[in-house]
Amino acid sequence: MNAQALLQPPTGFVRLRDVAPAIAQDVRYAGSDNFTGAPAPGYEAADCWLLAPVALALAGVAQDAAREGLQIIVWDGYRPQRASDYFLLWSQTEDASPSAARLRAAYHPNIDKLDLFARGFLSRRSSHSRGSAVDLGLLDASGALLEFGTGFDFFDDLSGIDCLVVTEAAQANRRLLRRLMEARGFKNYPPEWWHFSFPVADDTQLLDAPIR
Repeated sequence: MNAQALLQPPTGFVRLRDVAPAIAQDVRYAGSDNFTGAPAPGYEAADCWLLAPVALALAGVAQDAAREGLQIIVWDGYRPQRASDYFLLWSQTEDASPSAARLRAAYHPNIDKLDLFARGFLSRRSSHSRGSAVDLGLLDASGALLEFGTGFDFFDDLSGIDCLVVTEAAQANRRLLRRLMEARGFKNYPPEWWHFSFPVADDTQLLDAPIR
């Protein structure tokens, strides 16, 4: 197999930028700006891959959002299984460093990381590894993220799509995001306002191909 072939997404997958170049990407797990403070294994490039039907549906969402003066930003799409394995190991590893305290304050101040899997914020077998899930938000015409009440990957009850504790503006923007996504067939994961999945066959495999 030649080097160019190794750079291609798995069969049935596409690069989101090839299908919907207007969608902004900030793939957090390819760098250190995430809850672990380090790049996740398998993210060798800051690129979003998705199953082709999922990417096409998301392109439709982007078109709908554009008609309302908005732009989609994606933080994660396909996730190699080794990244989920790494998240599990991270959750079970004690770390008393100053950076660990900083990350806890930023991402899970009220929940110990040992409990994040049990609480459903992280999963050993994620739909992301099927290429059928996407984490995303909405940008305004100036490129600023709309108010959603919490940041991406803030593991807390405040991140629930129907949480009534956040501001009215945040609640409205969460409803807007869900409306746009559901209109194109996506379904929200209620504990996380940013997480949406697209229906695929039950036997769709979890993959571990690195993103390159």
